Order: sequence, then C-alpha cells, then structure tokens
Amino acid sequence: MNLHLQLNDMKKLIFMLALFMAFTGFAQKDRHEKIKALKAAHLTEALDLSTAEAEKFWPIYNAYEEHMHELRRTERSEIYTKLKDGGLNNMNDQEANKLIDKALELKQLDINYRVEMLNALRKAISPKKVIRLKKAEDDFKKQLLERYSGRKGNKR
Repeated sequence: MNLHLQLNDMKKLIFMLALFMAFTGFAQKDRHEKIKALKAAHLTEALDLSTAEAEKFWPIYNAYEEHMHELRRTERSEIYTKLKDGGLNNMNDQEANKLIDKALELKQLDINYRVEMLNALRKAISPKKVIRLKKAEDDFKKQLLERYSGRKGNKR
C-alpha cells in the first residue's frame, strides 16, 4: 500500500510539474510548447500512466506527434497555400487532380501513422489505456478549443 501511495504521489507530482512548466517555465517559449506540456499532463492523468508505462508510452506517442506535425506542415505548404488568394479559381482540372491526390496521400499517411502508433502502444500499455487515449485526446482538444474560443470572446 505504501508503494501504491508513492506511485500516486509521483503521478501527481509529474502532473503538477507539467502544469507548472506550462504556465511558468515555458513563459518564453511559443504557444505550441505550452500546449504540448498541457497535453502531456492531461494524457498522463487521463490514462493514469505508471512511471514504467510513461517511459514506454511517451517515446511512441511523441514520434507519432512529430509525424503528424510534419503532415500538417506538408498539407499547409502543398495544399492550402495553393488554394489561398483565389488559387482555386485559377486552377485547371489537372492541377486540381494533383491536389486531390496529394490530400489523399497525406490522409493515408495519417492513417498509417496512427495504426503504427496504436500497434506499438498495445505492446507498451494495457489495451484499455490504448482505447482511453482517443477519448483523452478528444477531451483535450475540446478543452483547448473552449479555452481559446473563450479568450477570443472576451476580447470583443
């Protein structure tokens, strides 16, 4: 029982440290780093990761997140920039088909990376926690949207 209390105390300490870093230690860093820290704290708490599980989980999840970041960057540079400023109106069918193909390729990579990550996580944490990951990610996105949309509403 004493060990169980120590693990719970350690999880709470990690969670509090991540929140502290998000609000103070990363004050000089950009918003992206703050969001990453908040997400890490949220996922750690929502999945109730032990220290051993966290050591296995985070390298897998961080590699997945890096792949997704690259996909979003590619999507912005190769698709959205071509659609800006009336680009769609000046596009011929061949160019439109190339964009459709690129979008499908990126979506397939998205799915492939997700499958790869989930299969790796099945070996690292319990299947229930793997399933809880999607809900935890969705909950975090919802909280983030509420937080930032609330800020915009207050500025008006």
